[in-house]
Amino acid sequence: MLIPRWLKAVGGVFVLAALGAIAFAYFEPVQVLPRIRLAPGYALIDDQGRPYTSESGRGAVTVYTFAPPVCDSCETIESTMSAVAERVATDVSFDGLTVRLVTVALGDTTPSELAAAADRSGADGDRWRWIGGSDDDVRLVVGEGFRRYYDIADDGTVDFDPAFVITDGAGIVRGEYRYQTLADDADKLTSHLEILADEIRYSSGAASVAYEAAHLFLCYP
Repeated sequence: MLIPRWLKAVGGVFVLAALGAIAFAYFEPVQVLPRIRLAPGYALIDDQGRPYTSESGRGAVTVYTFAPPVCDSCETIESTMSAVAERVATDVSFDGLTVRLVTVALGDTTPSELAAAADRSGADGDRWRWIGGSDDDVRLVVGEGFRRYYDIADDGTVDFDPAFVITDGAGIVRGEYRYQTLADDADKLTSHLEILADEIRYSSGAASVAYEAAHLFLCYP
């Protein structure tokens, strides 16, 4: 039986589309960060005593981490945040992109305690700031919202699970980093921020199709 020419043409289009999809998924010409879930809404205060809410970071990419305001074992967390802040400020890959770094203080904190934590860690109160408030409010943000564990013992010692979280300007969690791997945390975070920066930069126009295809085919780092 002869196959109609139009049917051959349609079949050829489908074959080419399938081969193109397979090639895209295999070679991953574009990478993206996954859209994991919505980040929590919150209303806290920052290290200068100003209100800081989830809307304060709207439109900016934010790197979150979590730590007690007084911490003898947080050098790695703070050095990572400091390194990321420096790279974001000097790397041309981030031109035109607003990146903020936020450390959420665990437990009850006052503005003066947040200011002392910011001063000790090297946070500048602008690009990188500390935020906090009542323990009840912070538990909702950290435990329920960001799904990070922490607990305060009777002697005031804070037990917590160190982590970093990246959110985009729409308030969507795009990266969660719960365990240190062989890769340096600052290198990994900066690399993933660059991937997100490219996606945001090319979010409109013809290139946006390729980035949506990267999400479809799970082209994640």
